[in-house]
This record gives sequence, structure tokens and C-alpha cells, in this order.
Amino acid sequence: MGIPKHPERGLLFSGLLYSDTFVYSQTIPVLKDMFGEIYYESPALSWSHSNFYKEELGLPILRRFIFFDGIYDPSRLADSKLIANNIEQQFSIDGKRRINIDPGYMTLAKVVLASTKNYSHRIYLDKGIFAELTLINIKGKFQPLLFTYPDFKETPTLDIFHHVRNMAHSSNVIKLS
Repeated sequence: MGIPKHPERGLLFSGLLYSDTFVYSQTIPVLKDMFGEIYYESPALSWSHSNFYKEELGLPILRRFIFFDGIYDPSRLADSKLIANNIEQQFSIDGKRRINIDPGYMTLAKVVLASTKNYSHRIYLDKGIFAELTLINIKGKFQPLLFTYPDFKETPTLDIFHHVRNMAHSSNVIKLS
């Protein structure tokens, strides 16, 4: 019989999509108030994987990843997604988002995203929120899976996650449990 253990702890991050840099700059202090200081902020990457966000966010769409300082308890992922949804609403105009905030967490072994959408590969967490295993670590490198979002499969995104993983591991911010 296995003995239940606490899950491996990691770093909370948010993937942000936006086109208005002013809205992005206004969102950062709110994210910090809710999730803590920034451990790492990625450079802006061009994002053109779908027309889904064009109407709400405008063009050109940019992608950034914000990693938050401190050890993150994965059992809080559903609450983190609900907080992110509330922040999106704060910056919405006439029901249209001006920024998309997708929280997740990264451990040495994996990257997990939160979603409000159910699908065959997503696991229900709580409060209408699902978890999606997005990247797994094989021999020190994050690898995408069948259902991984296209931008998470690209080298610039993989490089960001690999870089932050190495930073956090070398400074003992996160470690295997």
C-alpha cells in the first residue's frame, strides 16, 4: 500500500496574451498583489496560433510568461485560475478581454496548465477548473505531448521553461520530492 504524500511543489506562472502593452503594464501590479513578486519575466514573443483571441485582444498578439517567486502548492491551481479570471474581467471592456491570463505551475518534472474547458486529456480539479499536463521533463529537457498547445511546442517557449527550470533548480527554489 502506498502512503499519500504532498505533491511536488513548484513555481506558479502565468502565460499572458495581449496586444496592448499599456494593459499588460497595468496587469503586472495586480498579478503581483495576488500571486507575489516576480521570479522571472520572459521577453515578449509574437503569437499567431489562432484567430480565437483576435476580436477581443486585437493585433498583433504578444505572449509573455511570468513566473512568481516562492514555492507553489499545486493544490491551489483551481483557485489561481479563478483569481486570474477575475483579473481578466477587471481589465475587460464591454465583456471583451484585453488580456488573457493562463496560470499553471512548473516542477522539475512537468508543466501543468489550468483550464475552464474540459477535454479528454484534462483532469477535473475543483470549482469548474481542469488541469492539463502540458510538458514533461525527459533527460533534463521539457518535451511536449500530443495535446500540448502549439506555442508550448515551439523552441522559444521551451527555452523559457528550460531556463527557468535550471535557474530554480540550481538555486534550490524547486527540487524533486
